[in-house]
Amino acid sequence: MAPAIKRTPLYAAHRRAGAKMVEFAGWEMPVQYSGVMGEHVAVRTHAGLFDVSHMGEIEIRGPGALALCQKITANDVSRMKLQQAQYNLLMNENGGIVDDVIFYRIEPSYFLICVNASNSDKDFAWIQKHADGEVEVANASSRYAQLALQGPLAAKILQALTSLQLGEIKPFFFASGDVSSIRCLVARTGYTGEDGFEVYCDSADAEKLWNALLESGRPMGLEPAGLGARDTLRLEKAYPLYGHELDDTTTPLEAGLEWVIKLAKGPFVGREVLLKQKEEGVKRKLVGLELLEPGIARSEYPLFKDGKSIGRVTSGTKSPSLGKSIALAYVTIEEAELDNTVDAEIRGRKISARIVSLPFYRR
Repeated sequence: MAPAIKRTPLYAAHRRAGAKMVEFAGWEMPVQYSGVMGEHVAVRTHAGLFDVSHMGEIEIRGPGALALCQKITANDVSRMKLQQAQYNLLMNENGGIVDDVIFYRIEPSYFLICVNASNSDKDFAWIQKHADGEVEVANASSRYAQLALQGPLAAKILQALTSLQLGEIKPFFFASGDVSSIRCLVARTGYTGEDGFEVYCDSADAEKLWNALLESGRPMGLEPAGLGARDTLRLEKAYPLYGHELDDTTTPLEAGLEWVIKLAKGPFVGREVLLKQKEEGVKRKLVGLELLEPGIARSEYPLFKDGKSIGRVTSGTKSPSLGKSIALAYVTIEEAELDNTVDAEIRGRKISARIVSLPFYRR
């Protein structure tokens, strides 16, 4: 029997707002409200509010917490200050990516990890498998709701509801305090390429927080935004999406995430494979494509050079900010140089595309 589809605490609020709901990673989520283009533009020019409560939260605490975090990840968790966030990768023995995650250091030996919705059970089991000594690992996903307030006016909208000094929270740091009388963790992080905050609260308070933020922001052009705009925004910034650009068989070096890998921190799962790959060089690489003819290159569309297969598209869209069709793709290392022209096969037709530098969009 197929597992029951899950709903976030904001499901009723989305239905009342007229959201179009779709299945995503086992959850029924809003894909759009007024329309993807308008919601995308709102985030780039004013602000958008996303329900990201489908994301998972895993807590690691105890005297052995730091050692466990170091063992299972590519980045150096020991360098995190208190109230700092860090983009990180959970690694497997083959140098592949179990998940891309954000760590929050709440106390010296207490970490909260935000994981991808489709991976929360897998990640929890995998972390537990590697846990030994004095450490406690808990899947706290059902306790948390998470809202993402993103856009140039995000700080102004949120500041009206909290006594936290948002100007003092630097990118990839967080603070805890009340937002509209609700206890929250407020992190200056996001997945859109704009300034903004990801706000965690108790699941029971989600709808009250959602309504308060919309009420505060509506006079400044804030709009609720769905998964459609979230995808076009992240793609313009070339942020990877797990299951598309990243998976258990893809290494961080292939995915252009070498900056995350801290080999000097000492042993971690998959380190030897990455050392060897760094020495020998990768055989394929993630690149950006700009289509030179009308069409949209979707996930899994094949790529060719002079009739020979050279790779595949992982994500593609018509960029609302740039007015061009863009895509991320893996191609053989020989064909990965900038300005190289390749062919994307779109419904049996070959369309030319040029390899361009990333990200596609800069603020």
